Amino acid sequence: MARIPLVPLDLQEPKDIVDAVRKRRGGELSELDRLLLHSPQFTEGYNFFLGKVRNNLTTIPKLRELAMCTVAVVNKADYEYNAHLPLFIEAGGTAEKGKAILHLETAIQNTELFDPTEIAVLRLTLEMTRDVQVSQETFELAKQTIGGNQQLVDIVGTIATYNLVSRFLVAFELH
Repeated sequence: MARIPLVPLDLQEPKDIVDAVRKRRGGELSELDRLLLHSPQFTEGYNFFLGKVRNNLTTIPKLRELAMCTVAVVNKADYEYNAHLPLFIEAGGTAEKGKAILHLETAIQNTELFDPTEIAVLRLTLEMTRDVQVSQETFELAKQTIGGNQQLVDIVGTIATYNLVSRFLVAFELH
């Protein structure tokens, strides 16, 4: 149970904001939405922003979901990990890789399981999430494997965004 009660599942007001969230979610409100809707204005901005990050960036879906799962692991945001693991698998990842990142320090070294781009994403995500600062070595690896500047900005933006998401989940103990 979250630290504050969730708004009702059948919430209707403010209509424009609730409808926009339902549209992005395919009709239903998630538990996270029901937490965030305590602040309609925050939810409105969050919904727009997350919609763009999830649907309009150049990031390869498998790498996006790998980054999201990795943020969740580092921040101990089980809700986020459980929500994104099936999406990672659907996007071309594997259950084996999803399980491996639960032991991130080992996973980063596993060049048999993860390709160089995936390792770059894992390292970038770990350093951004745990340390905030990214080593020059990791940054260069990311530049070499992830693609051009737009792809690099998009993956860094995705990692930063899902740190925001996980911090909400953890602070409010939404598991």
